[in-house]
Amino acid sequence: MVCGGFTCSKNALCSLNVVYMLVGLLLIGVAAWGKGFGIVSSIHIIGGVIAVGFFLLLISIVGLIGALNHHQVMLFFYMVILFLVFLFQFGVSCSCLAMNRGQQEKLLNTTWDMMSNDTKKSLEQQLDCCGLVNSTLSQEQFKVDVQLCTAPCKTNGKCLTCGDKMLQHSAEALKILGGVGLFFSFTEILGVWLAVRYRNQKDPRANPSAFL
Repeated sequence: MVCGGFTCSKNALCSLNVVYMLVGLLLIGVAAWGKGFGIVSSIHIIGGVIAVGFFLLLISIVGLIGALNHHQVMLFFYMVILFLVFLFQFGVSCSCLAMNRGQQEKLLNTTWDMMSNDTKKSLEQQLDCCGLVNSTLSQEQFKVDVQLCTAPCKTNGKCLTCGDKMLQHSAEALKILGGVGLFFSFTEILGVWLAVRYRNQKDPRANPSAFL
C-alpha cells in the first residue's frame, strides 16, 4: 500500500498519538518536578503546563482508539480538541520562554512575602539556603530571614540565597517546558491534518456500501 493510503494514514496517526502520550507525560513530569521541588510553585504558568500535558495525554488516547477503530465521532472530537490544545500549548510555551529573570524574581518575591516563617524555614532546609534575595529593596527582610534561618549550610557560613537556587532551577524548568511544548505544538497541526485525511478515507475491508 503506497503511503497516503488507508493503512499508511492509520499507522501514521497511531504513531503520532503514541508520541503525544510521551510528550504529555514529559510535560507533566517536568512541571511536577519543578512544582514539587518548591522551585517554581509561585509561577502559575506551571499549572497551565500540567493542564496541557494532561489534556494532550487524554486526547492522544482518544485519537489512538479512534484511529484503530476508524471511529468517525471520536476522530471528529479528536481533531477539534487537538486544535484547541495546540492553541493553548503554543501560548503557554511562548510564555515560558519569554519569562525573564526579572519577572521570575518579582513572582518569587511576592510569594516569599506571603509565606509564614515556618514555611520559609522548611524551604531553606530543603534547598540548603538562607534568605531569598539580598537586594537593596529587601535588605532588612533579608537580614531577618538569615537570622531565623536553620539550614545546614549556616554552620559553615557559606549559604547561597534561596532566590539564586530557585531561579536557577526555575529557568531550567521553563526552558525545557517551553522548548518541548513549542516544538511539539507544531506537530499537533500535522495530527489534525492527518486525522482529517484518515477520517475521509474508506476502509478497504469495510462494506463498500457502508456510509462513512
